Amino acid sequence: MTFSKLFLQAGRDEAVRRFHPWVFSRAIGRYEGDLNDGDVVEVFDSKKKYLATGHYHDGSIAVRIFSFGATAGGPVTPDLPYWTQKLTHIRSIRQAIVTGDTNCYRLVHGEGDGCTGLIVDMYNGVAVFQAHSIGMHRERQVITEALKAVFGEELKAVYDKSADTLPDEYGATVTNGYLFGRTPVPHPVQENGNTFLIDWITGQKTGFFLDQRDNRALLAQYAKGKKVLNAFCYSGGFSVYALKAGASQVHSVDVSQKAIDLTNQNIAANFGTDGGNHEAFAQDVMQYLKAHDHQYDVVVLDPPAYAKSLSARHRAVQGYKRLNAEGMRRVAKGGILFTFSCSQVVDRELFYNTIVAAAIEAGRQVRVLHHLSQPADHPVSLFHPEGGYLKGLVLWVE
Repeated sequence: MTFSKLFLQAGRDEAVRRFHPWVFSRAIGRYEGDLNDGDVVEVFDSKKKYLATGHYHDGSIAVRIFSFGATAGGPVTPDLPYWTQKLTHIRSIRQAIVTGDTNCYRLVHGEGDGCTGLIVDMYNGVAVFQAHSIGMHRERQVITEALKAVFGEELKAVYDKSADTLPDEYGATVTNGYLFGRTPVPHPVQENGNTFLIDWITGQKTGFFLDQRDNRALLAQYAKGKKVLNAFCYSGGFSVYALKAGASQVHSVDVSQKAIDLTNQNIAANFGTDGGNHEAFAQDVMQYLKAHDHQYDVVVLDPPAYAKSLSARHRAVQGYKRLNAEGMRRVAKGGILFTFSCSQVVDRELFYNTIVAAAIEAGRQVRVLHHLSQPADHPVSLFHPEGGYLKGLVLWVE
């Protein structure tokens, strides 16, 4: 099989040689062949030396690389043997890092796993496939076959949930649905021995926020006998962990009634009707914080991304500051605040400084106990630090 070829300008190949998985359009010198969005393309330097293979897109990021010549040994063909070998290797890494009584995890994390533009989350035998590029979406059938080869009878279904994560014009032509098998939802999974009911069809993201697994476990260490507020609770992950750890009271707040329903379902799945020390409120978080004078021993602030572009960053920072200042006012003296940002354009330093500003506004003395991030099944390539999106702090508030 032959693919179109793209040649970089002289002196513009250093990033690719350093394994950065994006080729920007301004680095391209010329190309050979008819290039269309989503096509597989081979990348060469100006002296016609092969560097990498990826998917082409007519945009600022022109190529999203999934194979580097220095590590693959030469040009590759993304066929069934290629994807089977790649996914087998990735799964072996997951088997080493996802242990214990957990059967839901991220199998493929985009650039962090050398699969730029692809997310695959595993939910107790069900793979949820989510493409962020046209090229990866066009690989969905061969990747499904590779998943079947890698997991065998363990694989119950593969569901494509890409319609909302693809470029607009192409995404409008895509319908989410099963690529293999079928299983009822909500589907039960185990995370560190806790039960969660997952609905990948109507739920946010792929159905669950897997990236908070380690941080939920850390919260459990602080929750025994405490009054806990879980703000932006979505499906109640932090709430379940807090209750399992022996929290005396847990309040879950989210503006979405659907999220509150999910939270109550997950509470019931773990505690049956004995969830008397849990209450859930379908209310805007800022309104809740301002309207109630409750003092909590532990407060969790895990909002959705406030900024998805650089142009929105300043407004997002102001939003994080106001939210965290109000949240600190609800923390009892000597209490704990877990606070997060998943906005990629708000880096770790800016987030930290924003929380400092919030503490000044709230007039609270604050100590940093933990710096938090995403778990090991959401790896970040050393050469692509942009993949490190989740930032968190655990604070002791006086």
